[in-house]
Amino acid sequence: MADVDEIDHRILALLGEDGRRTYSDMAGIVGLSVAAVKRRVDRLQEIGVITGFTVQVDHRRLGWGVEAFTELRYAGTTGVADIVATATTVPEVQAVYTIAGDPDALVHVRVRDVPHLQQVIDRLRNAGPIAGTKTLLVLGAWNRG
Repeated sequence: MADVDEIDHRILALLGEDGRRTYSDMAGIVGLSVAAVKRRVDRLQEIGVITGFTVQVDHRRLGWGVEAFTELRYAGTTGVADIVATATTVPEVQAVYTIAGDPDALVHVRVRDVPHLQQVIDRLRNAGPIAGTKTLLVLGAWNRG
């Protein structure tokens, strides 16, 4: 477990809100010097707490406004590596979560519309030894960041 204090958590929360936030801006909020905030961010990167910086995309504006999660159940004793490899062959797949119990995996997909979602589910079903699927359509989302 990383040695992270309350100020580090506040810096992480600020970067979670805006990964482009300046050290100067964060320094004023957390009550440290700009150099001290930079040292903390550098240390959080060095110890592996911060693994990267990213951009938030409004997928609806790109024409990919439908989001869903599909549960995948695999036949027999399919290995985790095979589950991930099978699901990631479909370009609309955003993430694959292998999970304990039933189902075997939860797949996050983004598509244009419901007919496109059906095509993606069909491709997933044909991508490997899948015994069954169940799809949950996202109506809204909240993200801590």
